[in-house]
Amino acid sequence: MQKLNDILGTEFPFIQGGMANIATAEFAAACSNAGGLGVIATGGIFEAEGLREQIRRCRSLTDKPFGVNLMLMNPCAEEMAKIIIEEKVPVVTTGAGNPGKYIRGWKEAGVKVLPVVAASILAKRLEKEGADAIIAEGTESGGHVGEMTTMALVPQVADAVKIPVIAAGGIADGRQLAAAFALGACGVQLGTCLLVSSECPIHENYKLALLRAKDSDTVVTGRSVGGPVRALKNKMTRHYLALEKQGATLEELEKCTLGGLRRAVFDGDTETGSVMAGQVAGMLCEVKPVRQIFEELYAGGRAVLEASCREWTEE
Repeated sequence: MQKLNDILGTEFPFIQGGMANIATAEFAAACSNAGGLGVIATGGIFEAEGLREQIRRCRSLTDKPFGVNLMLMNPCAEEMAKIIIEEKVPVVTTGAGNPGKYIRGWKEAGVKVLPVVAASILAKRLEKEGADAIIAEGTESGGHVGEMTTMALVPQVADAVKIPVIAAGGIADGRQLAAAFALGACGVQLGTCLLVSSECPIHENYKLALLRAKDSDTVVTGRSVGGPVRALKNKMTRHYLALEKQGATLEELEKCTLGGLRRAVFDGDTETGSVMAGQVAGMLCEVKPVRQIFEELYAGGRAVLEASCREWTEE
């Protein structure tokens, strides 16, 4: 199986997740310089030209491959899709929808297209439309989530398509990396474990909340309105869930979370802000440089796989 690092020209088979308001040009460049594929998020950019500025800023900070995550629900998505071509971005990942109408243009421009999916049916459709690989993201991840777990989703997507599959959701140490490879993935996308990197631009309160988190400290809100989001439990999530139970309208629920992620990321409001994080938050113990996170994850995964092979052959 071809590894993700061979496909992307990176040192490690890792993609940094496109986390809105967090995955800036600076953070993407730091992740690329550390040996993975850094990705600029468009989720927190509300003017298309702002993306162009971020791309140029990232390019000034790294000579390594990097990508852009296009959130398809962004009102500027169509214009941003063109900017990705104009700025000759090497890789694009997508989320929150079907990027089918953009794939042909990206491919003609030489852009590698890696859509994020939560079910194999969309993966099959996107393969036919020309996607280079599929990112199969399980519900363990932070932020907007699907229903299927990574353990169930990745092998079913791998069986459904012939193009490479990248696992995402619930990956923070070598055991989980080894499991992703065993499930048929060629590499992984990382999000939550990179939030506690020294280069990550989130507020220190956000990082402290992650370091204090236990295994059951995340919750999913928004299922009742078809917009499930995983975040750390706090005053905001408790209020939101109470409103859902009472049958609140979409407008009432949106008011509850309005600006919540920005408050958490920039102001350090971990009580009424949206502290998005995956279920691996309980595994985070200290702040480390991105490079160290990558090295330890990769070495741990290799050690697990080698030990497993020895155990199987010795039986």
